[in-house]
Amino acid sequence: MAGLELFSLEGKTALISGAGGAIGSVLAQALSRAGAAVALQDISLEKLQQPKKIIEASGGRVFLFAADLADTKACALLAAEAASALGSIDILINCAGINRRKPIVDVTLDDFEAIVAVNMRAVYFLSQAVHSIMKVKGSGSIVNVSSITARFSFNTVSVYAATKAAVSSMTRSFAREWISDGIRVNCIEPGYVKTEFTRPLWEDPKRSEWFNNFTPIRRLAEPEELVGAVIYLASEASSYVTGQSILIDGGVLSGADFDS
Repeated sequence: MAGLELFSLEGKTALISGAGGAIGSVLAQALSRAGAAVALQDISLEKLQQPKKIIEASGGRVFLFAADLADTKACALLAAEAASALGSIDILINCAGINRRKPIVDVTLDDFEAIVAVNMRAVYFLSQAVHSIMKVKGSGSIVNVSSITARFSFNTVSVYAATKAAVSSMTRSFAREWISDGIRVNCIEPGYVKTEFTRPLWEDPKRSEWFNNFTPIRRLAEPEELVGAVIYLASEASSYVTGQSILIDGGVLSGADFDS
């Protein structure tokens, strides 16, 4: 296999968590366009109707699952039900995530546990459940959605950043332990992406100006700009890549320009 065929997902199956969000929805549509049958998860079926409509209009196969991944039992059930609907699971995209922006001194135990449950614990236990399915086939690719905050701190996202650092770390741990089962595990670490999730940042003129000046590309990312890296990591194009984190940050961590 050579050329663009390496990026094909024809005949593959994929489970995408958090597929009702802006990023998850775009990734689900991209995986379908690349040829994969997809199972979409979110907290409610209502959130999944739009990507379902788009995928079906393009002739893709899509299955919907409502599940609260803060419940570890729900993670195992989702993996089993998705595998039953799809026939198996070749690809897992861990995209579900939440945040509550607060200064550290205002973070409550409920805030802390809610963010950890979805952003960290669900990634761990959904991956664990999918691993047992992929192991039977002797192959699979898991792509975790981490964040630039795993490496670079901003105010009011201390718990979120900690969970994303954990996701990047878990990626390496999973990759080491599961490569013997034929399973590759990688992650992307996006910078700030223009979604409803980040609306408090880009809708505020002062913050928006700061981020545009701070980012060498001079703007926030669009969700579609994450697609290329995810398709690469999910496909045979990255068959020798595991345990890696790909920054998609518009050049933020390339260094500082003191003249700007």
